[in-house]
Amino acid sequence: MASLARLKPGDPRVAERVELYAGGIELANGFSELTDAALQRRRLEAEQTERRAAGRPAYALDEAFLAALSRMPPSAGIAVGLDRVLMLLTGARAIEDVLLFPARDFV
Repeated sequence: MASLARLKPGDPRVAERVELYAGGIELANGFSELTDAALQRRRLEAEQTERRAAGRPAYALDEAFLAALSRMPPSAGIAVGLDRVLMLLTGARAIEDVLLFPARDFV
């Protein structure tokens, strides 16, 4: 999520993010973690303001999350979606084709 990503030093228009694609399928998403609690608070408050203006519910700030950020060292990570790798390996066109319990079965 770009909202949790650190901005590139020297260019605040760019977040430190990466996405890995193969065969037109997004396989992985990664980013450098924003560990500045004050900046993250401002981002979350701005999101609350935008949601209210759009008539959508504004969620309470997660104070435990914000407190943990102040103790977190610089870090980054990448998540690979197994379901997406299965799509690539099987040639599936829709993610529901490789899910064990697709949402459509519960509607």
